[in-house]
Amino acid sequence: MTGGTGRCRVTGGQALVGTIAVPGDKSISHRALLVAALADGRSTIHGLSAGDDVRRTRQAVAALGASVSDAGGSVVVEGGRGRLAPPPAPVDCGNSGTGMRLLAGVAAGLPGATVLAGDESLSSRPMDRIARPLALMGARVDGRGPRCLPPITVHGGPLVGIEYEVPVPSAQVKSAVLLAGLVASGETVVVERVVTRAHTEELLAAAGADIAVEQVGPGRRIRLRPSPLRPGRFDVPGDPSQAAFWVVAAVVVPGSAVEVPGVTLAPERTGFVEVLRRMGGRVDAEPGHGAAGTLRAAAGPLVGTVVEAAEIPSLDEIPILAVAAAVAHGPTRFRDAGELRVKESDRLAGTVALLAAFGAGARAEGDDLVVDGDAALRPATVDPRGDHRLAMAGAVAGLACPGGGATLIEGWDVVATSYPGFAAAARTLGGRVDDGTRRAGAPG
Repeated sequence: MTGGTGRCRVTGGQALVGTIAVPGDKSISHRALLVAALADGRSTIHGLSAGDDVRRTRQAVAALGASVSDAGGSVVVEGGRGRLAPPPAPVDCGNSGTGMRLLAGVAAGLPGATVLAGDESLSSRPMDRIARPLALMGARVDGRGPRCLPPITVHGGPLVGIEYEVPVPSAQVKSAVLLAGLVASGETVVVERVVTRAHTEELLAAAGADIAVEQVGPGRRIRLRPSPLRPGRFDVPGDPSQAAFWVVAAVVVPGSAVEVPGVTLAPERTGFVEVLRRMGGRVDAEPGHGAAGTLRAAAGPLVGTVVEAAEIPSLDEIPILAVAAAVAHGPTRFRDAGELRVKESDRLAGTVALLAAFGAGARAEGDDLVVDGDAALRPATVDPRGDHRLAMAGAVAGLACPGGGATLIEGWDVVATSYPGFAAAARTLGGRVDDGTRRAGAPG
């Protein structure tokens, strides 16, 4: 696994106050690019994430044959299935598991072989969960070993619709099947026992797909028939997974009050808000235009709780919630968090090591993450293990340390995966964060 380069110095003891805009939602950005590439005509995407993961997906759809260009602050995609074909060279997905899995769903419907590759970290992430359903549909996905590790080769062609129950909650697996189902004969049905982010279904519906979504207990049943897609305008709101870092920072850094406007407030994405409220956090979510709204948070005491995996379906916010749990009164248990082991890094072990570096007690008990709470955080030197979320969680923990010492985060460049402007945003709020990009005379 690559560890990244660069170093960030974080000095705590300073309240975070102000309003901050977060990057465009990474999950929606990936999907908007793919839907626009499949739609026959010109689409415009506003607010696309500037992170490296999304940049890789942008390059990938261009390699497949779509035309992608910038127009002011927007991205214009000239797409259509007739334009798309497997490229002669491997598609580099970088560190993006989302990009690879969703692209595999598109490639399954393209005649010929598409090779999808990634960096060292992505090359250790299993792709068997998409290989199985795509094989049932008539595609073949080859990778390394029994877990189908990247690089993977997707042999596409005529597909048939299937009914597939996703074994482990995964919006990526669901999306791969649905994107393949656009050209499968007959109906494709995806059943999820626990609801996951619905961005793929929503974007497909907006593009005219013949799709229906039914709530079934705590889950969903999604039906899709073969559908051409029409182009349009796609507006990408702010990313709640990135907003979560500022919400937790506001709660745990004394004297802080932070507002994050224009953020996706879909319930599948904002479970962290309810968790923090249950812990006693001063966090509010105010609906705004469409599915977006404003998050507001302020400092205050927290108490430990029990967090079920279904509350945070992607588990993405667990590392930063663990920072909040470290300073809460009493223990917090994150149940069924084993999926953290197969993220960009082993985030379960990484979160335990991160908290230990700051003097907080934490451990894995089977698939549970247990954080002892009542920690007096102390400045630390942090190895984020090449994982952007661990790096940013470490920065927030550093901001929460009392003044007088500096936290050093090695391999800081990894944050470019999702939030290249994180350090500058922290300085906007008054945080003392130096990643080498601060211009002379700038505050912070």
